[in-house]
Amino acid sequence: MISLVEVQETNKMIREMNLDVRTITMGISLMDCSHTDLKVFNQKIYDKITKSAEKLVKTGEDLEKQFGVPIVNKRISVTPISIAAGSLNTDSYVPVAEALDKAAKEVGVNFIGGFSALVQKGCTTGDRKLIESIPEALAVTERVCSSVNVGSSRSGINMDAVKLMGDIILKTAERTADRDSIGCAKLVVFCNAVEDNPFMAGAFHGVGERECVINVGVSGPGVVKRALEEVKGKDFETLCETIKRTAFKVTRVGQLVAQEASKRLGVPFGIIDLSLAPTPLIGDSIAEIFQVMGLEEAGAPGTTAALAILNDNVKKGGVMASSYVGGLSGAFIPVSEDHGMIQAVQRGALTLEKLEAMTCVCSVGLDMIAIPGSTSKETISGIIADEAAIGMVNNKTTAVRIIPVIGKEVGEMVEFGGLLGYAPIMPVNSFNCAGFIDRGGRIPAPIHSFKN
Repeated sequence: MISLVEVQETNKMIREMNLDVRTITMGISLMDCSHTDLKVFNQKIYDKITKSAEKLVKTGEDLEKQFGVPIVNKRISVTPISIAAGSLNTDSYVPVAEALDKAAKEVGVNFIGGFSALVQKGCTTGDRKLIESIPEALAVTERVCSSVNVGSSRSGINMDAVKLMGDIILKTAERTADRDSIGCAKLVVFCNAVEDNPFMAGAFHGVGERECVINVGVSGPGVVKRALEEVKGKDFETLCETIKRTAFKVTRVGQLVAQEASKRLGVPFGIIDLSLAPTPLIGDSIAEIFQVMGLEEAGAPGTTAALAILNDNVKKGGVMASSYVGGLSGAFIPVSEDHGMIQAVQRGALTLEKLEAMTCVCSVGLDMIAIPGSTSKETISGIIADEAAIGMVNNKTTAVRIIPVIGKEVGEMVEFGGLLGYAPIMPVNSFNCAGFIDRGGRIPAPIHSFKN
């Protein structure tokens, strides 16, 4: 049982250290909405989403007032549309995305995730229709987020899908070129995607989940930074213990909010995702944590080790605080959403290659990285393949959310706004990888995948 005393202990964290509940995400199954007729299907998913989530935003606002904890986003995730809409007689899933967007606006959530496909071993007809609909769908909607899982440690990497996603990302950038290619900020390509992730753009409601569930994502880079300032210069054991204790307290706040939201909505509690997700605000940065640890800038030698320490001890502290820690849980390293990361890129301390190395030990992967709009689709596919290989071999979730900004080149800035922040256009290795990407087929799973 969680007491209000535990929440009161975090008041200072909330007031001074940017602690917040980043999101309450309601997962909704659309499996019972299947239909061959597009209009009927769209009406069924609209009705189910608006009925299930009609009180979600109000409940979040009430909890904010009662506990004094900012709840930044209220979101919805749904069954991957390529599965739920698999029996549709239609050539395009764009109207489905529009129905999702309409439902999201009706209930007032910030984003709705699940315009997704799971193609780690191959594509069904529905998968391909959905993937080919992504550029248009993300151009004509405001709140819909999309994800595609192209690989897993169990099945390998679907290189046909990797090749296709390079083209889809570039087309999405072109369709939203008038808005600095922001469509790509709502699209993520996964390896080892999880079914209970409450964070966008990769959230979807997995087929192994309940009919409806509440997942909560808590974030507190500023809290961790302040705690580490108090043990500056101490040994690594002290450093690790401090991170664990801080993660424990932050997770308890999320547990309370999740349980109360679940009770008031009459929806089962799913998981707490304790992910240190930064914001563009000063003092709410993963890069600043590295500096407190003793690095001049993110990207300096030692950065990957520092990130490994942070990620591991956040997980350890969170697991002690809740029996239902899930999702991604750890540390995110998005560039545009972290002013310290942006500064490191501008100073030349942080490169795409160093970020890739860091993804070996962080919670996700290459996240919110702006690259030149002239980057080829094969190069984008190569970046996805590299990141998927890291996830496959290391049996962890990795992802790519990369934004080729049409009309902009290295050194220019792009402004996305809100939590998406702003970013410098980063250089990309210009050597050609088309001959590799064009091979097609599937990269087999690694030897350690055979566990039965």
